[in-house]
Amino acid sequence: MLTKAQGLSVDEAFLDLEDSVAPTEKVAARANVLTALREGNWAGKVLAVRVNDAETRWACDDVIEIVRGAGHLIDCIMLPKVEKLSHIHWLDVLLTQLERDLELPEGKIGIEVQIEGPAGLSIVDDIAASTPRVETLIFGPGDFMAAMQIPTLVIGENSYGGHNPIDPVFMSLAVAARKHGLQVIDGPYAVIGDTDGFHRAAQRAAAFGFDGKWVLHPTQVDAANEVFAPTQQAYDKAERILEAYDFHRSADGGARGAAMLDGEMIDEATRKLALVTAGKGRRAEMVRTKELAQ
Repeated sequence: MLTKAQGLSVDEAFLDLEDSVAPTEKVAARANVLTALREGNWAGKVLAVRVNDAETRWACDDVIEIVRGAGHLIDCIMLPKVEKLSHIHWLDVLLTQLERDLELPEGKIGIEVQIEGPAGLSIVDDIAASTPRVETLIFGPGDFMAAMQIPTLVIGENSYGGHNPIDPVFMSLAVAARKHGLQVIDGPYAVIGDTDGFHRAAQRAAAFGFDGKWVLHPTQVDAANEVFAPTQQAYDKAERILEAYDFHRSADGGARGAAMLDGEMIDEATRKLALVTAGKGRRAEMVRTKELAQ
């Protein structure tokens, strides 16, 4: 799996020392991860390692061994089950000490935070603001649903009839992330063979403005990339709005703050909406269709 992950069309790969590793294999897993980091070809991907949570007996040595062995290669440490500010402060201080000792740029290694319980969610705004190292908030659905006693046996299932109990969680995470300029990512969908279920879960996260979603298997990659990038039609329209609005507010276009485009009023708020869609399309290296670009 460590080898296969290197060739997938994903934005980030994280190598795991936590839930995917049995307790008896925790120490040995560090060597496996370090070998993959040093010898693998991870070009074009953000590279992270998920350590064990701050209150386990493995966490400290996880961070020390990974950073000492491959701190120059990784972008982030992912910290799971963050329930207290002290968890983030501990990791922040430890990373600073290691970076100084290893003569790495201070602040080089970011922190990705997994929110997996009610205590973490209740202070998510404080967590997001705790240190400039925090780059990403990640929803951990399995542990969160268990902690809240939500009746499901499928990790990541968020399609319910009527009221969806996860909707307020998504909104809280999204608001905290946007307030502090962070990414917000949905966690896994565990039924590998259910591509429709994965697609539904991804669409729900995307509807709240999430930036992406975990994939557990290569079969989920295409669906994730499809959901979190705009459609060609939406991208074309966004670029056209930006082009038209820039013209209309220029002196040549009449210096107007609002204008009409295809029967629809466009103004500054429209421009901001278009920038979001166009930005996602540009990051996905989309190209406007020639018919609309003319």
